[in-house]
Amino acid sequence: MALSQSKPTKMGKSRLLRIFMIVGAVFMILLIIIYWDDVGASNFYLHTTISGPHPSRLSPHSRSDPEKKADEDKESSFLTDIDAFVNQFLEGTADPTEQVRGEPPPGETHNQSSEKSEEKFVPRREWKIHLTPIAPELKQRQENRKQMIQDLCGNKSLFDFPGKSRTFDDIPNKELDHLIVDDRHGIIYCYVPKVACTNWKRIMIVLSESLLLDGVPYQDPLDVPQELVHNSSLHFTFNKFWKRYGKFSRHLMKIKLKKYTKFLFVRDPFVRLISAYRNKFELANEDFYKRFAVAMLKRYSNYTNPPASVVDAFAAGIRPSFANFIRYLLDPKTEKDAPFNEHWRQMYRLCHPCQINYDFVGKLETLDEDAEHLLRILRVDNVVEFPQSHRNQTVSSWEQDWFANIPLEARNELYRLYEADFKLFGYSKPDKLLHE
Repeated sequence: MALSQSKPTKMGKSRLLRIFMIVGAVFMILLIIIYWDDVGASNFYLHTTISGPHPSRLSPHSRSDPEKKADEDKESSFLTDIDAFVNQFLEGTADPTEQVRGEPPPGETHNQSSEKSEEKFVPRREWKIHLTPIAPELKQRQENRKQMIQDLCGNKSLFDFPGKSRTFDDIPNKELDHLIVDDRHGIIYCYVPKVACTNWKRIMIVLSESLLLDGVPYQDPLDVPQELVHNSSLHFTFNKFWKRYGKFSRHLMKIKLKKYTKFLFVRDPFVRLISAYRNKFELANEDFYKRFAVAMLKRYSNYTNPPASVVDAFAAGIRPSFANFIRYLLDPKTEKDAPFNEHWRQMYRLCHPCQINYDFVGKLETLDEDAEHLLRILRVDNVVEFPQSHRNQTVSSWEQDWFANIPLEARNELYRLYEADFKLFGYSKPDKLLHE
């Protein structure tokens, strides 16, 4: 009898243990779902839109029935999003947002997919319809530019320069501060000062809706105040990832670099230097005068005690010459004290083209065509237009005049300093300037 009674007791304990294990497993799954929901919503942008204004910015009355249905569909597919994100995050598999930008789901036509994406991601806006395809010569131009970079970066015997062979992980976090990320549209822009970066930053502010006026995002890039365009708090750059994502930052950078459309704009290196000098030293700029001009005047112009302010200096007719500026760039002491300022730092050092495979390489010399081409590729040409510039732009035909007082040896040394930019981005060696 004792044995017959002990068997049910053991069986009851076993069943009870199984029940506890099942309840515990369900509880852990719920905790994981809640945790990933919080992380995804606040940090990892699992449910941000790819284009168009964010639904949360719209008033309840302005949201249509299809939008509400889209929200319900998004909630019902929550577990699917979680699985996709975990796989993508830990194993580098497909991005959960890839479906939005890629092929339509099985059994669905492109037209049906397009209609759904319009309802879900671009409320109150329609995709711009183009009657003609992108010109073949524009596509070929891009292929040529990208191939030139790949050939130079992939062949060690062609031309070597500092940082060419390092990996993306080797790049210090502080050197990733020029890569602006727009998670709403899946765009990464590496800005190069003196290469139309002010207007491209305006574009990025409008697309990311990072600046509001009376609670409403700016829609016209030219309406963005000039004094706010370069405010770093308005641009989410790679160097800020560590603060937000911690130890996951590098992995997330690589995911975005793989999935997002990456672009930069470049310019003839010597013309860019002339533009930088004109903008920072021919105009009264107090910050650049104190940080750089005073040192140039002391070292190369025999001013032992230059005026304390740029206003006093300009009033006295004192400012560094272009020759002083070139000597400053060539002086080994300059970069021993601090890295080049971004306005004259080499473009490859700002954007790392050997470590980042850019999808689009624009040039200032073909700005209008390239800007229109790029916005069309990004599928945002229905949202923004690139602003027309009417300012006095520095052009390459001025080089002979600007370098007339620069010794030939210094010109060649300067070319060697910026040679990587010339070669990587397809600018011809200025032989006439270097052999006169």
